[in-house]
Amino acid sequence: MRKKAVIGSNLSLGYQRGELRKEILKGLNFELYSGQLTCLLGPNGVGKSTLVKAILGEILPWKGSIQLFGENVQEYSSTNLARTLSVVLTEPVSPGNMTVGQLVALGRIPHTGWTGKLSKQDQEAVKKALADTKISYLEQERLSEISDGQRQKAMIARALAQNGQIMILDEPTAHLDLINRYEIMHLLREICQKQEKAILVVTHDLEIAMETADQFWLLTCGLPLISGIPEELVLSGEINQLLPGDKFHFDPEKGRIEKKIGSRKWKIVGDPISSFWVEKALDKSGILPVSEPIYVEKFPFSIQYKGILYSSLSDFLSFLLA
Repeated sequence: MRKKAVIGSNLSLGYQRGELRKEILKGLNFELYSGQLTCLLGPNGVGKSTLVKAILGEILPWKGSIQLFGENVQEYSSTNLARTLSVVLTEPVSPGNMTVGQLVALGRIPHTGWTGKLSKQDQEAVKKALADTKISYLEQERLSEISDGQRQKAMIARALAQNGQIMILDEPTAHLDLINRYEIMHLLREICQKQEKAILVVTHDLEIAMETADQFWLLTCGLPLISGIPEELVLSGEINQLLPGDKFHFDPEKGRIEKKIGSRKWKIVGDPISSFWVEKALDKSGILPVSEPIYVEKFPFSIQYKGILYSSLSDFLSFLLA
């Protein structure tokens, strides 16, 4: 049975400035498990950052409690909290002249005492963190001279060197390209599974989260926090609470967010993959459904409509838009 690393019970959170009291979240209940990667998703302004600050012990709950391994987070000393929980924030690192190895070594501060001198054990922890994130070859490189993706891996390595059993990452892929986003999320999943860490990732990237997360926490305005296995939330339709309104929905067949076409349907006959992309192009171009069937061939690609053969999708669209 997996260990409960974080438990939130009947939690209410907010801010108070003078006599002005603003409640952001209320009635939250959640559990973060060791050995699982959990993704927290929700629209901007819903309170994701407020929840993270509460787990970090930075703000006091108005009601309820947050426990880390059975002890109230407010009862942790700053040193013990730093040894239990590590954080990677979304803000880009200001590199200066620091090397990757020096940055990762900063993760050992909760363990080094006042001197800051690295013991043999500390040095081994730094080496292991570099190896676990597959960036040992960058140890002597300056942060200003490596890519954004490599820099983010170095930040994760610093959190690993800290050796806490809970890791919280606030939009760790926000400034990265598509390939690096996938690499970072799969790296976190690997760390989670091999080291039995409880990892919480705040993200807006639903499709990559679907591929990598063991659990979802969904936060939406005016509704309780929903938690569950991503696939189960898709099957129940609850995943669509992230997509209010009638313009978009999560297509369970294709596993991604799609624009709702509604009654606009084309009769497309032929290869299903080619048909899918032809339909997307038609919808995006604002072309109304046509009266006769569209025949699609995959190899070589062609479209036949009203007895006329088109060798490219762009030619077919140009004909319909003329």
